[in-house]
Amino acid sequence: MKYLMLKHYRGGPGHPGMDFTPMDQWTPEEVDAHFQYMNDFADRLRENGEYVDSQALAAEGAFVRHDGAGRPPVTDGPFAETKDLIAGWMIIDVDSWERALELAGELSAAPGPGGEPIQEWLEVRPFLTGAPGTQD
Repeated sequence: MKYLMLKHYRGGPGHPGMDFTPMDQWTPEEVDAHFQYMNDFADRLRENGEYVDSQALAAEGAFVRHDGAGRPPVTDGPFAETKDLIAGWMIIDVDSWERALELAGELSAAPGPGGEPIQEWLEVRPFLTGAPGTQD
């Protein structure tokens, strides 16, 4: 079963006021340590066959939608508020929901400012395996 783990870099249930210092305010050593943790995590999953893909996302972007004939409307940025920033994602292929949650918990411990685990909330979602409402 494949799962998507979305990295939001924001507070979550029970921790709405958590302060996540933006990465552009981290020291170069803190950024390097964070990315090293992420790379080591992905390498470990590659070795045991649970890794599919991952990407970090730039802050720039736009919301776009169809609005009939003519140009589609575009907003200034992809996110309504900074708290909604999706900084990246990882796709894993694991045997169970429990394993997906276990790995998300490990990924949440990536270091941030001062080398402390950032304990970010990750959104874990299974891939849709068929049309909604159908039976396999």
